[in-house]
Order: sequence, then structure tokens, then C-alpha cells
Amino acid sequence: MTTASDEPDPKMSRLLKLAQKFNCFYLNGFMKGDCRPFVVDGHQVGLVSQNVIEQLLKYPEVFHIRAPEHGKQKIVELNPAFRDYNTRSQQVDTILREFRKQGMFVALKGWRDECYDVKSSTGSLLKMDRSATCLFGVRNYGVEINGYVRHPTKGLCIWLQQRSDTKQTWPGKWDNMVSGGLAVGYGVLETAIKEAAEEASIPGHLIKNLVSAGCVSFFFESERGLFPNTEFVYDLELPEDFVPDNSDGEVQNFQLLPAHECLERVFMPDFKTTSCPVVIDFLIRHGIITPENESNFTQVIELLHVPLQSLYTYRTTPNDGAANAHVTTTAATTNQRDLNSSSNNKSSIENGKL
Repeated sequence: MTTASDEPDPKMSRLLKLAQKFNCFYLNGFMKGDCRPFVVDGHQVGLVSQNVIEQLLKYPEVFHIRAPEHGKQKIVELNPAFRDYNTRSQQVDTILREFRKQGMFVALKGWRDECYDVKSSTGSLLKMDRSATCLFGVRNYGVEINGYVRHPTKGLCIWLQQRSDTKQTWPGKWDNMVSGGLAVGYGVLETAIKEAAEEASIPGHLIKNLVSAGCVSFFFESERGLFPNTEFVYDLELPEDFVPDNSDGEVQNFQLLPAHECLERVFMPDFKTTSCPVVIDFLIRHGIITPENESNFTQVIELLHVPLQSLYTYRTTPNDGAANAHVTTTAATTNQRDLNSSSNNKSSIENGKL
């Protein structure tokens, strides 16, 4: 099947190409059908690739790799005998630590001893070290703060941080001013305030001006695994004389850039790919990127808000789990085909240049 990236469109803007890059799994990998649903307590909470499944097969007492009675595709199911949050968490953690000790997956080199919740629509089902969630395609949630200044001569300016060279992931890359994952036990706003203090030393009298600005969502894939990410976005207007100062050793530098220079920065190879959506979203909301200067404006916006929930619809029930699996997987694939078709059609009729 031909996908959006198989045949480059000469009319495709570089911004759309970037949006497709941070959605590479959504646009290409998902359509290949190589991954299998990861099911916990009857709910799909992730997607597992074949190379991970090969290792999970060694632990049949924890992971059941099976085909439903009337189904055509296999699923990866956490043993239903594990009935509570703590038991599930402990069983999975034991195996992940074995993988880490064996050097099994590159993702586990970034082990953080910080856990993310694995959730369904009914609540949290277990926790997992954040470095391992990409092996199971578990949805990740984080917070991002756009720190900006209305400069009297330079206009709208945006603060960026350069990540420490010792960071386990994306070392040395440029990033948003403040960002952090939603760890177990922390709320969204609570995480934003905590990360603002740790990463940029933003004092209380300034952080109280934090404004919620919605979410971005995308589905990225790298050598480490799958990243279906949803980021809660905040805007924070800062005074001209404020300079961020890192306090946790995870940032080596900050830089204030005019908005148009910030736009150019996201196209550079030294910018963290999975932080690009937040910057692009900010520039759209503040009128820097517009339908007049971006030929693929609507497509870019669509790829900032990927409907991840539509890709995680598998359910198992005592009687009709297999039929349900077939229907929901087909529906998600149909949604993806519609988006690809829409993307190709729009690129042929929209005009303008960024």
C-alpha cells in the first residue's frame, strides 16, 4: 500500500514534511499491521512490535500471546490472573529489569526509575518505567510550557532550552523551555509547576500566570520504540528581564529567539523531533504560521491532533472479543486511510509558501 511518504509530493511544504516525520508511525507504521494490541484487563492499552513479542514469548506465565477464538490476528495479553494494579506492576517490572540486565532493548538504556501509569478509559491498570513504555506502545502524557516575551523591538520571542549532554534521551538537542512527563502520582498542573521550578527556576509570582493552551498529540517511532504522545500545553508570558536558570542539571543552556527564528530552528537536526509539535502549535495560535504563508496549513493542523484514542479500541469480552477486535482494528485502519487520502487531495489544491 502506498503511503504519504512513499511518493514525495513536490508541492508538499517543509512544515508538512516535518509533521509527517513526528507522525511517522501514524502515517506509515500503523498501516503495515506488524504490531499487535497489548491488552490489560480486557482493554487495549498499547501496541507491541514483533521483535518485542519474540522476547515476551519467553514469559508465558506473564504474557499471553494468543489469537482469539474467532479472530485473525494475535494479541499480547497480560495474564488476566493478575487482578490488581500492584500485582500487574510487579510482574511486568520483574521482566523489564531482566531485559535491562541482558541489554535486550536500546530503550532500556534510558532507565529512569520513574514510572508512568498505563491507563484505560476506566483508570490506571499498572505502572511501568517510563523508558519501557515505548516497547509496548503505551500512550505517554507530558506537559510543555511555552515561555515567551513580547519584546519592544524584536516582537514575539520564545525561550528554548538546550538539553544536557548527559540526558538519557535526545542529549544536547534543543527543546521547549520546560517539558516533562506525567509521572505516577502527579497531576497535569502539578507537573507543570514542578518542572518549571526544576528546569527553569521560574518563581511562584510568575508561574501563577500559566495559561492552559490545550493539547497536541502525535505518533512517532524511533529505534527505541513507539511513542503515541499527548502533551498538555501551557503558555507563560515572561517579563523581558527574566532569564531561565536550570536547577536540576538537565539543561545546559537557554536561548531567547524571535518567533521567526524559532520557526527556522525546528527544521534543524539539532532540535528534538518530538518537541516540534508544541512549537508549531504555538506559532499557529499566535499568527506566525497562517493559511497565507503555509501551503499545507490544514494538513499540518490535523497532524498536531492525531486521534490516538481511535487506534486503541480493542476490547476482549467473554463472548465476542474476537469479533470486536476485527471491527475496531478495521475502523482504525479506515480512519487512517481517510486521513492519507485527505492529505494527498489537499496538497494538490492549496497554494502559498512558507
